[in-house]
Amino acid sequence: MPGMSSQEAGATPSDGAEPAVEPAPARTRTLPKPASTPEREEVRRLLREYAAHHDPAVRERLVELNSDLVRFIARRFANRGEPLEDIEQVGFLGLIQAIERFDPSLENEFSTFATPTIMGEIRRHFRDRSWAIRVPRRLQENYTRAMRAQEQLSQELGRQPSVAEIAARLGLEPDEVLAALEVSPAQHTVSLDATRPGRDEEDGSELGERLGQEDEALERVEMKALIEQAMAHLTPRERQIMLLRFFDQLPQTEVAKRLGISQMHVSRLQRAALERMRREFPEPPPV
Repeated sequence: MPGMSSQEAGATPSDGAEPAVEPAPARTRTLPKPASTPEREEVRRLLREYAAHHDPAVRERLVELNSDLVRFIARRFANRGEPLEDIEQVGFLGLIQAIERFDPSLENEFSTFATPTIMGEIRRHFRDRSWAIRVPRRLQENYTRAMRAQEQLSQELGRQPSVAEIAARLGLEPDEVLAALEVSPAQHTVSLDATRPGRDEEDGSELGERLGQEDEALERVEMKALIEQAMAHLTPRERQIMLLRFFDQLPQTEVAKRLGISQMHVSRLQRAALERMRREFPEPPPV
């Protein structure tokens, strides 16, 4: 075309010119976005509203809208020795945690975010219940980490690691590692009917046989000391009657027989002794 240079006519660029760079293709979702439904849109709107104002009524509505998700996940943990209703209650706790932590600005699907949180809370519940004695969750977690680190260090060092080495691996204080290792016996209980470890099952004694029993005589010793202190101002005969009646707990007829006096005499001396003790130790005034 007359009057037009070769560059204007679309001639190819010279060898020194850089070739044009085409823009990179836009990133696409690897998973299709769930189809929009009125309920899903309401959940998204409520999540944005709760993130802005933290209204308890909004959170309650979100729990209601996602209750089917909790029940679906809870049914996966059924038949494990726990009532389904209890598992669902734990799942709802996980759902509330997910609502509190969810960031609507990231535009993620809430059910995808909430599912691992709910399942994690239920798994922790079963882990806590698996211990024979209730132990704080932090100690349980530290115990699991300490046992894993102990196994790894044993393979690396060729020997049993020290508490300080385990603590250094976990970033904990040695006292924290010791506290975690000491809770190990709380995982399992031993029946008192079991035989002592290392003994033959037929000849060995049961663990329950080695437990001490309450000694009734101890209470009687304490009672006798109190009675003797209170009877310091009584005559020897009155003191003897009070000991036989209230320490040995004998009836008046038996006391009379031991002392060789009549029951009426025993009754009269007992009343006199009680009256004297009341005068020496008056009752405290009412509060």
